[in-house]
Amino acid sequence: MNLIFLGAPGAGKGTAATKLSELLDIPHISTGDIFRTNISNGTELGKLADQYISKGNLVPDDVTIGMVKARLSEPECQKGFILDGFPRTLGQAEALDRFLAEDGRKIDRAIDIVLSEATLVERLTNRRVCVACKLSYNLKTHKIADNTCPVCGGSLIMRDDDNPQVIAARMVAYHKDTEPLIDYYVRSRRLVRVNSEEKIADTFANILTALEIRGIKI
Repeated sequence: MNLIFLGAPGAGKGTAATKLSELLDIPHISTGDIFRTNISNGTELGKLADQYISKGNLVPDDVTIGMVKARLSEPECQKGFILDGFPRTLGQAEALDRFLAEDGRKIDRAIDIVLSEATLVERLTNRRVCVACKLSYNLKTHKIADNTCPVCGGSLIMRDDDNPQVIAARMVAYHKDTEPLIDYYVRSRRLVRVNSEEKIADTFANILTALEIRGIKI
């Protein structure tokens, strides 16, 4: 099963994709994580990507598409994959379909995780990330002591792109460039919408129902 997770920043794509990856035993591919790794390592791709990400803008298609193509060509992706954070533009979606078709593959479903903008802002401003193990937490839903990761003991920080000014820029970019993807996948009858205003367990149960995955205990 080849899947895409769509949704605005903070919609919970990464959390849901991670759980589904474990359930289906297929890789969860997050372009956001790849970008952040390259930025922290100071690679040329990371330096280029950081010029855009730090301002809340999208990384140019040619950089992103080339990176994703290389990842999807790896052997472990042949049995299926979950894309989180890609595609983000109509051009990326069309390029992805062309690339997969060359290998006799296709995107089976695009999962659009839907919630209000007010909830998105609240989630992002309360998100903290461990500098060591990279796990994410929400200050309102997790019991956090002294900004310390309860798993590994690392320090928790707010990501640069989670401050209010950058969030606003990210939302403008999302509405302009990413929402047209919804129409693209609706026209090809591959889109399923899932409400994410509730708890993550409820959201995940809704995803399984939308994908017609039954008999799984959450």
